[in-house]
Amino acid sequence: MKVIICGAGQVGWQIARHLANERNDVTVVDSNADLVRRATDTLDVQGVAGFASYPDVLDRAGARDADMIIAATHSDEVNMVTCQVAHSVFNVPRKIARLRAQSYLNAIYSDLYRRDHMPIEVVISPEREVAAAALKRLSAPSAFDTEFFIDGKVQMLGIALDDECPVVNTPLRQLSDLFTTLEAVVVGVRRDGTLFAPDAGDQLFVNDEIYVMTKVEDAKRTLEIFGKTSTKQERVILIGGGNVGRMVAEELEKLPGRAIRAKMIEKDRAVAEAAAEALERTIVLHGDGLDAALLREAGIERADAVLAVTDDDKTNILSAVRAKSQGCPMAIALINDPTLVPLMVPLGIDAHINPRGTTVSSILRHIRHGRVRDVYSLGDAEAEIIEAEVLSTSPIAGQQVRDIDFPEGVLIGGLLQGDTVVKPTGSTRVNEGDIIALFALAKDIGEVERLLQVSIDYF
Repeated sequence: MKVIICGAGQVGWQIARHLANERNDVTVVDSNADLVRRATDTLDVQGVAGFASYPDVLDRAGARDADMIIAATHSDEVNMVTCQVAHSVFNVPRKIARLRAQSYLNAIYSDLYRRDHMPIEVVISPEREVAAAALKRLSAPSAFDTEFFIDGKVQMLGIALDDECPVVNTPLRQLSDLFTTLEAVVVGVRRDGTLFAPDAGDQLFVNDEIYVMTKVEDAKRTLEIFGKTSTKQERVILIGGGNVGRMVAEELEKLPGRAIRAKMIEKDRAVAEAAAEALERTIVLHGDGLDAALLREAGIERADAVLAVTDDDKTNILSAVRAKSQGCPMAIALINDPTLVPLMVPLGIDAHINPRGTTVSSILRHIRHGRVRDVYSLGDAEAEIIEAEVLSTSPIAGQQVRDIDFPEGVLIGGLLQGDTVVKPTGSTRVNEGDIIALFALAKDIGEVERLLQVSIDYF
């Protein structure tokens, strides 16, 4: 597949890395020659320095025979014009644009992106993706990461193990013997900064971060087995009233029965006033989320969780730490800079949201057409969970799990057979039409797609 990626920032670079690792023909375009050089020096991609919306630049990038264009520059307007030029001049079959301005995303204007207007097949909103991720974190407050698969029947939980975990120093195969009815699989372990797929004989240790796939109805029990309590979130304080904070508040207000009461703290008066006008039940306070007196006024010691989602990483980290120091049991911070993530555990921050990771996952979900149904990027693009339908042509169809030649970095996390979610064991037979959720380290994703025999289908 020939793909042009416009924008060599964090999102564009990660998408280029994913696609290049899977042996696609990738060209990166950016007006910043240094960013283009970084991509071509570190990845197996071609690069063109120039403005992505210029026809001659796209021509040099190979748009005449490109299968897809991904417009992920910092400008909404450049992304939109790039897709228009790619369609009108070069007839590129599939166009994906990242758009931030909420006016462009309003449902009443959705006709704008029809083929006879400004043809964009997929519009990605980072703010909406981040807001959705924040709500998922709140749904599993003891997990540092969570996502749902297989029509919402399987949940992935990221769990940081501490001294309260009763099953540390226990081989994973013994967990199956101890909890015979538990429908959960440990698919990934991060230890000393390295993520790997564990063997049945591997033990878990304090300070490990693990990824567990479990049936949704077993999620609470799974958390308890790994030493985490599951508490209801009834009072939430949002720090930051921009697009992300407002979207989270709006979704909380939609929950049935006024399940969660939210307060918002916003430093910018104009933004605070706009949020107060747009929200119905959320109390909006104008002030600094780092102000201890304002946090007390907001009732931080009675809150179940604080969600820091300003556009500044350091503000989010410090306000989350201050909220914890004042008695809030749960703190979630929005972190753009991946180098700050290792500070989360030492600082006592329970979970973080990675905007780049959520946007990358969303774009990959739309890139991988054919039988791939969902993709979720883990950590700093270290691994993916890939959900797909098993085709009759797949090498894994009709085989028992123990006989499938998976790479070492791949594990089955869930399997839907008919209407039943099955916990995979060595004797489980994978059949045509099954829905499978696989954990795969980045280096093994290409082999996984070969095993699934996924075909890219644009029409």
